[in-house]
Amino acid sequence: MKKVNYLLVPCLLTFIFATTLPLHSEAKQLKAAIIIDDFGGCTGGAEEFLEGKIPITAAVMPFTPHSTQHAVWAHKNGFEVMIHLPMQPIKGKRSWLGPKPITVDLSPKEVKERVYEAINDVPYAVGINNHMGSLAVANENIVRAIVEVAKEKKLFIVDSATSPDSKFPAMTKELGVPIIKRDVFLDDILSTNHVRKQMEKLARVTELKGQGLAIGHVGIKGDVCSAGVWQSMDIFKKRNIKIVPVSELLSAELNKKNFLP
Repeated sequence: MKKVNYLLVPCLLTFIFATTLPLHSEAKQLKAAIIIDDFGGCTGGAEEFLEGKIPITAAVMPFTPHSTQHAVWAHKNGFEVMIHLPMQPIKGKRSWLGPKPITVDLSPKEVKERVYEAINDVPYAVGINNHMGSLAVANENIVRAIVEVAKEKKLFIVDSATSPDSKFPAMTKELGVPIIKRDVFLDDILSTNHVRKQMEKLARVTELKGQGLAIGHVGIKGDVCSAGVWQSMDIFKKRNIKIVPVSELLSAELNKKNFLP
């Protein structure tokens, strides 16, 4: 009987290692992305982010005093660039949108023309996310026009989730354009401590889903946001969560749709 046990134990150990090691080696890296909106306008926090080492994605608002400059600066320093497309909200001042926003009184042709102009004004952009837009994102004709241009130019979409009625998910699915939705706003309250708490929330979301996406801002909130993000990096290191460009969260879909060169 002892001889049989001696034979069984090595076989059992071999089976255990054979079944557990591949699972461990295939464990996916937890990944989170941080989009920083409003580059191109006010510059608060811009240098802290664009000269830093956290691989944020720079969402640049077109037609603003520094839009092209910030896009070039971000690209030069290795940061991913997106177009932060101003879109009409349900409430709010028109001045908050800046020049040439996407409004619901535009025809689909006019919408496309403005998106083309935005692409020219923000070089190196690989995607589009909406600035405000709680009214415009719920308009199917408006959103379809934007997504059609995104498909043509091989840009992905980030739904900033400013409205539960957003048509971006339906339109991108119909037209085969990669999309991802924002999970966390970092600086909806102007406090570094709040940004840190929201970064912790991003870490929890990432652990739950395998990936997570947060949005913060430069400008008036820039110094507060950048400080809170920087102070949170130890949390992500301890939890083994890697900060990546947004496109890395979409890499499988981008390749499948042949959106990447």
